[in-house]
Parts: sequence; C-alpha cells; structure tokens
Amino acid sequence: MFDVITIGSATLDVFIESDSANIVSVSSKDKRSDFMSFPYGSKMEIDDFSRSLGGGGINTAMNFSHLGFKTSTVVKLGHDEISPVICDRLAQAGIDTSNTVKSKEGLTGFSIILVSFQGDRTVLAHRGVNSLIKEKDIDFNRLKETKWLYVAPLAGESNKLLDKLAAFCAQNNIKLSINAGTTAIKKGEKYFSKIIETADILVLNKEEASLLTKTHVRPDTKNEKYSKNFIHPDVVHMLRALRGENKVNVIITDGKAGVYAYNGKHFYKAPEFPAVVRSTLGAGDAFSSTFTAAMEKYNMDIKKALECASVNAAAVVEVFGAQEGFLTFDEIEKKLKAEPGFKVEMVPDSALG
Repeated sequence: MFDVITIGSATLDVFIESDSANIVSVSSKDKRSDFMSFPYGSKMEIDDFSRSLGGGGINTAMNFSHLGFKTSTVVKLGHDEISPVICDRLAQAGIDTSNTVKSKEGLTGFSIILVSFQGDRTVLAHRGVNSLIKEKDIDFNRLKETKWLYVAPLAGESNKLLDKLAAFCAQNNIKLSINAGTTAIKKGEKYFSKIIETADILVLNKEEASLLTKTHVRPDTKNEKYSKNFIHPDVVHMLRALRGENKVNVIITDGKAGVYAYNGKHFYKAPEFPAVVRSTLGAGDAFSSTFTAAMEKYNMDIKKALECASVNAAAVVEVFGAQEGFLTFDEIEKKLKAEPGFKVEMVPDSALG
C-alpha cells in the first residue's frame, strides 16, 4: 500500500545561470511584461551550470519520499540514455518504479532553464513522451493501492486522462490532489467542474484561477474599499466559485503576495516565507506536494499545511535545482520556530461578507 502515487512529467533539467542576462520590461495600457534577453548573435559566458531530474511527476515524488511517504510515480520515459538514469535515481530515493512507463520510441522530456540574476527563470521545454501518457499505459489496479493520487500538470494527450483519474479516485475512495495547470483549465469550466467535484485538494496560481472562473482581479485603488489586511474580494470570489458545494480545499498561489486558501468554512492567507531566492524552478511543485503531505499528516489541518508548504517552497528557491532544497517535517518545524513572525491568518467565511 502506498501513501501516495504521483502522475505527471519526467525530464532531465539543465540549469544555466548567467549574470549577463538582461531583464527587459515592456508596458502597455493594460499590462506589463518582463523578458530575459541576451545580445543577438553573441557568445555569452555561463556563471553556473548543473543537471538534475525534474518534471512535476518526479519533483513531487521526490518530495513525498523525502517527507517520509511511501511513494510511487506514473511517468513516461523515452527510448534513450536518460530513461535508465531516471529509474536508477528514483530507486535510490526509495520511490517505487513499477508504475513507470517505458516507451519503445520517442524521447524523454528535456528542459533548459535559463536563470537570471534575480532568481527568476525562463524554461525551454521539450515535452517528449511526457505528453503521450495514455489510458492503456496505466495499470489502474495498481492505482487502487494508494491513499492519495497526486496529479501534476499534464500536457498534450496526457491531459485527456484527468477526468478519468478523477472518476477513478471517486469510485475507489482514493483522496485526490490536483495541480492541474493551464492546459486542463483551458478546456473550460464545464469540463473542470466535474473534476473538482471529486478532488480533495485543488492548487492553482492566480492567473489559472482567474481564467477558470472568468474573474479579473481589479487593482487596489484609494477610492475602492478593497481589503488591505486580508484577501482581495475578487480573490474571495474566485475561492468561493471554485469550491462551490464540493468538498475540495482550494488553494490559490500568488507569487510574492503569498497564498490563499478556502475550505468552505474559513479563509486563510499565508505570506511568503523569508528566503534568499536563487531559482524559483520547482517552488510550485514543492509547495503543492508538501501541502498535500501535511494535510495527510496533520489530519487535514489547512493552517498547518500552509505553514509547512510555505517553508519547504522557500527552501527550494534558495538552491539551484528543483529538488536539492527539500526539507523533512522535523526540519520544517525548526525553520518555523526560527521565524516566529511568520503567521498564517484565518477568518471565518461570514467575516468577508
């Protein structure tokens, strides 16, 4: 029996850090966009370089295992030299590989991550066979042997599995945590609402939540009575709309502004945990998987889960790589005690009108 089985992508990530990268900001009437740029036609020096395993399926499996959960993962690997390397690394981390799919053709996912001097990154991603996980690739009888199924963002053809996985969890009393990603959300509210009905945890960023609920988060102004001390009313609307009449615990991440959560009874707000940012890659995977693990460990205590997830995500961004900064629960507790000013706020639903 597994504590959790993850499903998602597997990649070989190559990190390239260059202080020569320029950050160019372009503004229009409605938005501002930032771009990482290099002089065209030039040869640039690299300040740091490393390789590691990545992808949502792998990153979260590694984190669950590090947190002490008996873990397996469903990922699809290509017919290449990277495939056995990934299997060996998973086995070394104590992760069951019996659900790993090995394709007879195609390439394993591959990413080049360009890291700026600010710690943010641009990812050049080749999905490979990650986008080709099919229903026939999965042994659903094996999936019955788990308490939780954690679904990382699925791309391409693989995304067609999401509704089937959700229905399977409902039929077999398996807890479901989803970090869906934009591809699934673009299928629309009608498609996604059926999935939310079965989920226990749903994690989205603010842009994804806005897209799914068709809600534009208006800017704060001095003339409008938006909440400065808790949660913006448009975010409150998104949380309520996503929760609906379902059992799902809804989490909306908002970058440096922190994280919001709603369980039908209380709203929660967690600030960003203090960290010196080196690379933001993997922070989302670390947050959502740690939140899920903590919900299981602490009897679905959202406040505690937000604390743990915020700490572990902060630890990941302080190092170069998506998995190198993972903490154990004991290490997370030590970090929390060292930062007594870090607090997760909570108010009842009725308090926000």
